[in-house]
Amino acid sequence: MKRILTLCATLVVAVFAATSALGSGPLTVDIHGPGQRMVNIVLLPPKSLGGNELPQPQARAFEELVANNLSYIPFLKVIPLSELLGGDPSRGVGSGDIDFRPMQLARIDLCMTTGWNGRYVEARVFETFGGRRVVGKAYNDVGEITLAQAADRFCSAFLEALTGKKGFFDSPLAFVKQEGEGKEIFTVLPQGRELKRITKLGGYNLSPSWSADGSKIIFTHIAKTRHELGVYDSKTQKITLYSQGLGTTVISPMFGPGDMPVAALNLHGTTDLHELDESFRPKRKLASSPYIEVSPSFDRIGSKMAFTSGRAGNPHIYLMDMKSGQVRRVTMSGTYNTHPCISPDGRYIAYTHRTPGGHRIFLHDLSTGREKQLTFGPGSDEYPAFDPDGYFLAFASNRTGEFKLYLTTRHGDTPRMLSTGPGQAFAPAWDTALQW
Repeated sequence: MKRILTLCATLVVAVFAATSALGSGPLTVDIHGPGQRMVNIVLLPPKSLGGNELPQPQARAFEELVANNLSYIPFLKVIPLSELLGGDPSRGVGSGDIDFRPMQLARIDLCMTTGWNGRYVEARVFETFGGRRVVGKAYNDVGEITLAQAADRFCSAFLEALTGKKGFFDSPLAFVKQEGEGKEIFTVLPQGRELKRITKLGGYNLSPSWSADGSKIIFTHIAKTRHELGVYDSKTQKITLYSQGLGTTVISPMFGPGDMPVAALNLHGTTDLHELDESFRPKRKLASSPYIEVSPSFDRIGSKMAFTSGRAGNPHIYLMDMKSGQVRRVTMSGTYNTHPCISPDGRYIAYTHRTPGGHRIFLHDLSTGREKQLTFGPGSDEYPAFDPDGYFLAFASNRTGEFKLYLTTRHGDTPRMLSTGPGQAFAPAWDTALQW
């Protein structure tokens, strides 16, 4: 599926208002600032195009899918049509077919129209102050199977028009799922659709990570007698296992910038971070100490690597400058900090921090040194993973009694469970192909 959209790095969403009786100025939403301004949008009733009968089931399903997608965006609020004085203010799908005044009075910022001609649909979003079209798209042959894909693509185009960024709605996550006595790798979209099983290897398949182009997933396979490095290729639908020269332990493998394989290996009695060659054999050490070094994470350009090390006596988060090789400690509080994930822009590190009430997700700002708690349980919250643009985070939590995946933002917005079907789910890893 073509990857389109997402939310941004440092960005201001501006919807320019024309001079009106309300005297409103530009509507701005700084989604990375302290206090996000809500943007209200109403979905106007679908219309028939070309005098043909409106396909009610498809039109209703498409509207529900779009509304559900937009509910993931914390600064967007879908306003019911019933709140508009006089009901539907539109007689068609174009700007000239809409009376924007009732929406202005109701303080609604945006409106969406859809028009149908059989399996052909047009969708548009307009500013209610000034009537400027924010986005307009048309999709052919929209049926029951392709409705969700069309809704995803439209929402992607809509938010790209607002933010200039891509990635959220159609960037899948890989994760670990309990299957009987073992654990297998699956993928799923953040909306909970297109759940797909990747491995059927038995044993324990852990720590998935995507290649730069999103075509491969690297992971640890723990069989009865040894650790192996697994690589799934989506182009061939095949899995290759590697063990030669990798020692007794293979932990937290990942593809770094340029698809450089990196893994924590125990070759000589301690677990160190190693860069691997194209044959997935050890090439050189990246981080080494008498203590354990695991969980590498790189920024977009590969200039920084966050990782977990026990060199201070307890697991803490460290940061390596990849050019100089210099390492500095990031976390100073607590005695157990693990699972670092550095944001694509290299500014933030999300990580798991142990508190008296359980594990929680914290965020460290590398530019200021400030830390912020993002999740508050109950239970334990672990394994944070940034989306392609560094705005959303996925994590695993057992707050309902068993581990499931959840979505939040780097502001710490209310977590939302991601549907992954029966069984516990752990260790999410977002396909960040659009970040490289």
